Amino acid sequence: MENAKPVRIKTITEFHRLRRLPQPEHPLISVIDYSKMQDLPDDNSAGVIFDFYSVSIKRGITGKMKYGQQEYDFDEGIMYFIAPNQVFNRVKGDGNEVSKPSGWILLIHPDFFWNTSLAKNIKHYEYFDYSVNEALFLSEKEEATINNIIQNIKQEYHSNIDKFSQSIIISQIETLLNYAERFYQRQFITRQITNHDILNRLEELLTLYFNDDGLTGKGLPTVQYISGKLNISSNYLRSLLKVLTGQNTQQHIHNKLIEKAKEKLSTTELSISEIAYGLGFEHLQSFSKLFKTKTKLTPLEFRHSFN
Repeated sequence: MENAKPVRIKTITEFHRLRRLPQPEHPLISVIDYSKMQDLPDDNSAGVIFDFYSVSIKRGITGKMKYGQQEYDFDEGIMYFIAPNQVFNRVKGDGNEVSKPSGWILLIHPDFFWNTSLAKNIKHYEYFDYSVNEALFLSEKEEATINNIIQNIKQEYHSNIDKFSQSIIISQIETLLNYAERFYQRQFITRQITNHDILNRLEELLTLYFNDDGLTGKGLPTVQYISGKLNISSNYLRSLLKVLTGQNTQQHIHNKLIEKAKEKLSTTELSISEIAYGLGFEHLQSFSKLFKTKTKLTPLEFRHSFN
């Protein structure tokens, strides 16, 4: 549908109502069985926006998910993290199979974190800013660990709410998020084919970019430009590179830039200014400062070392 707008869901109570579920037992937190949910109106049109956090594990969903240049079936436990105000688009099947989803979804309104450690610390969990196609693939053992935590949360808010309930649930949520961070670190390492493909494409992309004679007008590549070309979110790319190489995306950009600068300084007679502008720098001083930071030499000192 053209000009369709995402469906915005402001409260957990509204989510329950739209999904034809009973009233939530707590207005700010809820664990829902996927098999009991009904589709949202226009569920497959322009997406959905929540005003609350969502953590979920899904199974039995038809269709495929695109990850970089590859596709994966929904044939294992897949965990998603969605922050408030993000547009989420459900993956579509081919229409030939009947979806029988299972799993759960944990909904947490930001107000639930008020006056707790998570009010501030939840922003440190970068995977809330990953894209849906960068979901967490869980082993059976990992999924069992997460499911046990969810059962603890569910049991606590199903019990009589008292002055200890919020702190106990917050502690369980923090444990869940910390396990998820550990499992993401594992995923960066174990999904070697996909991740090394990303590293190879990053190297090729930077090489092509800095070999372009039109850099003076384009300027230096941004992290957003690089991640966009690689079809992954900037946060996911940074996390991936940090685990696999110990460096972030900006450092990779600078390393490739210095490599190209060294080539020009040692094999051409271009002036330092010409090299700086040719590599996309607006100011010579910025180029010289970065070069010295990376090499401990000024560009001129580096050039003289070849004489």
